Amino acid sequence: MTWEALFFDLDGTLYHPEQGLWQAVGRRIEAFLQQYLGLSPQEARQQRLRFAERYGTTLRGLQEEHGLDPWEYLTYVGQVPVEAYIHPDPHLRALLESLPYPKWVFTNADAPYARRVLRSLGVEDLFQGIIDIQAMGWVPKPQKEAFRRAWAAAGVRHPARTLLVDDLVRNVRGALEAGMAAVLVHPQPPAESLPWIPSLEHLPAWLNGHAPIAAPAADEPSPSEKQNAAGA
Repeated sequence: MTWEALFFDLDGTLYHPEQGLWQAVGRRIEAFLQQYLGLSPQEARQQRLRFAERYGTTLRGLQEEHGLDPWEYLTYVGQVPVEAYIHPDPHLRALLESLPYPKWVFTNADAPYARRVLRSLGVEDLFQGIIDIQAMGWVPKPQKEAFRRAWAAAGVRHPARTLLVDDLVRNVRGALEAGMAAVLVHPQPPAESLPWIPSLEHLPAWLNGHAPIAAPAADEPSPSEKQNAAGA
């Protein structure tokens, strides 16, 4: 058996957090919260953490609690000079080229921002496409609906033969609960028992030691087929 698809998170996964881009995005998020909700810097930081813990993203929290137009938020937050932080990464490119499986970017960000990051890294052409927050119907990881929509967008027949590569524990846990494989990419091992690698450079070796589980019986429809049949 082989992997049907690999889904890569973007921020903190395809580039190292220490490059500063995610911190710049975080400052834009908190600045938006200050302006939109009239909060102090400290209150905005606390609100951001609360939204992320409860809803998965700040955007989802603002939508659920304040009826925010998502593009108002995404347009503001996306005004970050990506190219000042992210540069072509030949090592990342070689690593991705070595993985003989369909690869997708699966991000809670929006596609225009994700595309800028991929172009700056020099790896945009190595992915089948970008599954962004809009493609997920504005439902972010780690919600199960986000994974179902990602499988449908990628034409996945057997989720158990797909893998999420992500830097957040809650997303890896959510992927496993949804029925796909997942591995956490983080310098430190998680407190809970989860598949883990300390950096993306370890992914090829991890894949060599972890084959996907058996697919369902041939007559059992896949989740993407069920979703399509239901008119989703």
